[in-house]
Amino acid sequence: MKKKVLYIILIFFISCSNGGDDFTDPVSQDIIPTNLSLTIEIIGFNTNNPNGDGSGVIKCTATATNAVKYGFKFGSESEQESVSGIISHTFTDSGINSYLVTVFAYSSTGNSISAFETIDVFVSDQIQLVWTDEFDIDGPISSSNWFAETVPPNNGSWWNGEQQHYTDRIDNAYVSNGSLKIVAKKENYTAFSSTKNYTSARLNSLFSFTYGKVEVRAKLPEGTGTWPAIWMLGANFQTVGWPTSGEIDIMEQTGWDKNKILATCHWFDQASTSNASYSLDTIVSNTSSEYHIYSAEWTETSIKMFVDDIEYYSIDLNSSLPFDADFFIILNIAMGGNLGGTIDPSFTEDTMEIDYVRVYQ
Repeated sequence: MKKKVLYIILIFFISCSNGGDDFTDPVSQDIIPTNLSLTIEIIGFNTNNPNGDGSGVIKCTATATNAVKYGFKFGSESEQESVSGIISHTFTDSGINSYLVTVFAYSSTGNSISAFETIDVFVSDQIQLVWTDEFDIDGPISSSNWFAETVPPNNGSWWNGEQQHYTDRIDNAYVSNGSLKIVAKKENYTAFSSTKNYTSARLNSLFSFTYGKVEVRAKLPEGTGTWPAIWMLGANFQTVGWPTSGEIDIMEQTGWDKNKILATCHWFDQASTSNASYSLDTIVSNTSSEYHIYSAEWTETSIKMFVDDIEYYSIDLNSSLPFDADFFIILNIAMGGNLGGTIDPSFTEDTMEIDYVRVYQ
């Protein structure tokens, strides 16, 4: 990520009269903000994309001593207020353009200081950010973006031998400090006439789409027996069933090897009248201690999977495969099961952290 930080420190020299009659009530003195800093993140910045990923999105963070609110100006546009000092903005002019970003820090007495920086941002006329959750607001998950799926489809249990109940509680899914936390816990929990020893969350996006690029920046759980997944399911699965609906697994991690992740596509093969899949894996270091970007590029002709912009999976598509209709995104941690394996007896709790989910078209 590209972060540019500009610090402005204002030093004031106060002169006093030699006379003894002047007096200024300190309570009525103006409060002047100081130590203003401005950080600008150009979304998608890396060595191959020094001006961003073409979405035109930037994220600004400002801090200052004695500031109660901030104002941001992007080029000649009107000033936009932010109490937190954090704001995102999307530029729309195609190509690589220079923009002046100015921030004003305001005190409780209305005094202000400012900082500015000129940045170069790339806006592609071929790809745009169409849906995102940046997880900037602490508290429950956004009900406008996500649905917490809790009803097990298999007589009180989930498929694949999984050992958890999914809940819609804030205990298992919440936003704090700029990231989504999906938390798997060891606890006796009864739902749908079935008691399980673990709880977790399974979040379905309320946004469905056909073709595009999906990016998810995440840190994965480290506990043995946890099975985290970032994946997509055909929106018609309630009607046609699985795997006829199709499934695109952007990232799955086994419960026993936390340095290996898998990408898989599932479908129903009409010719053999059987379930079919194609899977590849790759080694990723520090999956639990560091964020990595797990992404998929889905077009009419192929699906490609990446980790930190490095491609490791590709499948060619044709009209016999179900990858030409709307899919939605799912984020979850399962416990045990086919890819979770044996759960560590000492397991108590573990978390998958999601910094953002972005869809481009």
